Amino acid sequence: MSCRDVAVRQPSFEKEENMMKKRFNPITDRSSEIVAFLMASPDMPKDEDLRFKIELSIEEAVENVVQYAYEGGIGWLEAGTSLDDKSLILTIELRDAGMPFNPLEKDDPDITLSAGERPVGGLGIYICKSMMDSISYRYEDGNNVLVMSKRV
Repeated sequence: MSCRDVAVRQPSFEKEENMMKKRFNPITDRSSEIVAFLMASPDMPKDEDLRFKIELSIEEAVENVVQYAYEGGIGWLEAGTSLDDKSLILTIELRDAGMPFNPLEKDDPDITLSAGERPVGGLGIYICKSMMDSISYRYEDGNNVLVMSKRV
């Protein structure tokens, strides 16, 4: 099957408090579906360079939740976007009820070392921090909430 033969589904967005969002449950093996949902948001910029940076950051953050948030990998992830029309700040929010974990507390990896010399872990969130304008984490109401923002 070629890429042209693949049917593309239009994602359904739920709009609440100016955020387009959707809950995925379960999330096991659904990283690419979650990323595609977010990238299909009408809030996303058209500029390809910006889209690349945003998509790479989303992929890294989503994969962290899918791989590590829930023991056994069974759980949910709520993903959403919003765009402030005045400041042109795109916000991406990922919320899960997995084990509490603030990825921003982890030290940045030493990227001067080769991949073989570096300890495993931390490169994904480092990429997010490098590509996005701001990233924040909070633990609220039993949920991990990661918020990434980019001026578009």
